[in-house]
Amino acid sequence: MSDALTRFVFEYAPIKGGIVQLDDVWQTIQSHADYPAPLQKVLGELLAAAALLTSNIKFEGSLVLQLHGDGPVRLIVVEATSEHTLRATAKWSGEVPEGPLAAMLGHGRFVMTLDQSKAGKQNYQGIVPLEGETTAEVLAHYMQRSEQLDTRVYLAAGEGRVAGMLLQRMPDQQGMDADAWNRAAILADTIEPDELLKLSANDLLMRLFHEETLRRFEQEPLAFACSCSRAKVAAMLQSLGKGEVDTIVKEQGEVEIACEFCGHQYVFDAVDAALLFTGAPAFQPGDTRH
Repeated sequence: MSDALTRFVFEYAPIKGGIVQLDDVWQTIQSHADYPAPLQKVLGELLAAAALLTSNIKFEGSLVLQLHGDGPVRLIVVEATSEHTLRATAKWSGEVPEGPLAAMLGHGRFVMTLDQSKAGKQNYQGIVPLEGETTAEVLAHYMQRSEQLDTRVYLAAGEGRVAGMLLQRMPDQQGMDADAWNRAAILADTIEPDELLKLSANDLLMRLFHEETLRRFEQEPLAFACSCSRAKVAAMLQSLGKGEVDTIVKEQGEVEIACEFCGHQYVFDAVDAALLFTGAPAFQPGDTRH
């Protein structure tokens, strides 16, 4: 199955992990913008990382990973939801260089946000400086710092597929194999990017851990989905204020907003724009005209 997450645990050791491979999701995201090759690689890796973390965190809502910087790339953002959907986008200007993340992002930071507001639960956000030259290293450093858990992350991005594997050591439990983490980490470190992209999850686990006893869970399908809506765009325009919106309408005849994640166009003509500030609804629920 393409576009799926496979979770697994070691039966006799405090180790759990996940493997993700994304085809259609990744190709859909690529179709929304002409990302430079170096940026495309990092965006794909962060997409795989977000999917992997959904195997590691129990939540109801959305998990958002962001890389912020003051270099050619200003923002990379990926969102994964508890509904098993993903979306991603990035902002950049000029030429994006090859090389470590610092070359692309300059002075930057990594932000992880867990939004559970719709479920009535407390949100969480962690912010750390960029530590590491690759997306995988940044994520591993974050997990070590925030959760104090040894974590290995392996990511690969190709033109048509992105993939990754996460391995995490849980608190030691009595009677468990104490040396299993060292063995598992050494074996996992032999993964090649081509193997992540080309081998199935089962074949990869067999290649790496055939001498270990694993429990594999049923694959979880993943899909692209965007949560943008005319209502959300209307709320954003209202936050700009009547004067700003009136100026745009006067200059352009209408207000046109494109979603940065999916490219959907939302158009508000002069009548729609005026209704935003009268208290009357400027749209009907489910309205998707554009």
